[in-house]
Amino acid sequence: MKKFVVLLSSGLDSTVNLYTAQTQGQVVLALTFDYGQRAAAREIAAAKKICQQLKIPHRVLELPFFKDFGKSSLVDASLSIPTGSEVSIDDKKTSEKTAKSVWVPNRNGIFLNIAAGFAESLGADAVVPGFNQEEAATFPDNSKDFLQALTKSLDYSTANHVRVECFTTEMVKVQIVEVGKKLGVDWSLMWPCYQSFEKWCGECESCQRSKRALKAAHVPTATLFLKD
Repeated sequence: MKKFVVLLSSGLDSTVNLYTAQTQGQVVLALTFDYGQRAAAREIAAAKKICQQLKIPHRVLELPFFKDFGKSSLVDASLSIPTGSEVSIDDKKTSEKTAKSVWVPNRNGIFLNIAAGFAESLGADAVVPGFNQEEAATFPDNSKDFLQALTKSLDYSTANHVRVECFTTEMVKVQIVEVGKKLGVDWSLMWPCYQSFEKWCGECESCQRSKRALKAAHVPTATLFLKD
């Protein structure tokens, strides 16, 4: 049986990848990272509930040094996260601008290398992030090329040749929701929002993409967002 270590932020992509990995083998560990992001407490609480429901071992790792990596509105409270009309998820130029605001240097590279260390120690075959085709257009560390390049590097740095595998790399968000529906994902447990409010803000780019996909897949959203 194939064994996986899954990176679980509790957003749409990582949650569906966790559910999928469980159908493809055994998830030996789900990892959630606290790197000082605004939504850390919400993400951690949501990930814990998801793992409890699926009976998957869960661990939270703190990476406080991320605050030293420069300016990102995800970790620097003095900066504003782009919201509302500042976001245009169908306009590449605007999306490139908003991506720069929330970009955290080498975040996925660091996360996946840490996960690969756990995977090797646990005898797991692969680490599973939540990538998607939609955001890969502006976030290169969501791309299939990045996945393949990192897998190649792990051939050298892990004795058991841990791979990076993602079940949604070539999907857009609505396709990911459709997969989640078939797997019985409990959408209310997720936290896809960049903010840390009572509910998902509905205004940040992550919320706007999740909202559009959920609505397109006919998933009720009225109870999920502050602004639906």
